[in-house]
Amino acid sequence: MQQGSITSSIENGIGTISFYHPQSNSLPGENLRELTRQIEIMGANTEAKVILLKSEGVKTFCAGASFDELISINNASTGTTFFSGFAGVINAMRKAPKFIIARVQGKAVGGGVGIACSADYCYGLNTASVKLSELAVGIGPFVVGPAVERKIGKGPFCELTINATEWRSATWAKEKAMYAETFETIQDMDTAILALATQLANSNPQAMAMLKTAMWQGCEHWDTLLIKRAQMSGELVISSFTRNAISKFKTGMR
Repeated sequence: MQQGSITSSIENGIGTISFYHPQSNSLPGENLRELTRQIEIMGANTEAKVILLKSEGVKTFCAGASFDELISINNASTGTTFFSGFAGVINAMRKAPKFIIARVQGKAVGGGVGIACSADYCYGLNTASVKLSELAVGIGPFVVGPAVERKIGKGPFCELTINATEWRSATWAKEKAMYAETFETIQDMDTAILALATQLANSNPQAMAMLKTAMWQGCEHWDTLLIKRAQMSGELVISSFTRNAISKFKTGMR
């Protein structure tokens, strides 16, 4: 299986981290660990005043965890390690001492929704619909749940979680504050992103770091919470019910 790539660069105080995978920008465990590492590095680099997190292509922002890797899990320990990948990314985004802007240019599923909600400011294309599909394969959005609920509230989070097969539009995501703004074209979105990122790159780094800490107050326990959530998913993924659900889902993909 092709592993995709994670790349990063800094220009005019804007640190850009971009991920890609040929399977709809899904993120295998190795890529999640590298994405976590790149966020931590960019967060510590004084040349970067603000971070832009994006993916390549136009159709899908992130399809969540790698399905190929998901169906290969055969014990709870491996399952916990697998689901801890998104925990690492979310916690790295939370703890980075600078604002993170997310560029959602396509559909976001599962962990992709978690990434969008973990950003401090998120732009979406008007075709960038969202879905938490975990329950449909017998698991649940346990790891990304705290980030999604923090961003859009318990009611909308429950709506996404329970109706796991239905897409919610970009308009819905904006109404629920997942997206700060939505755009008709990628060019318009990128223009707005550059304007905000440039503004932030010229703002007081200390003030922004203090604001970020204040905005995330009350989430300090996530280092342990998200790992406990990963353990829950790790146990479910090897259950007979979930294995059957995954098998049916895999058959439907053919």
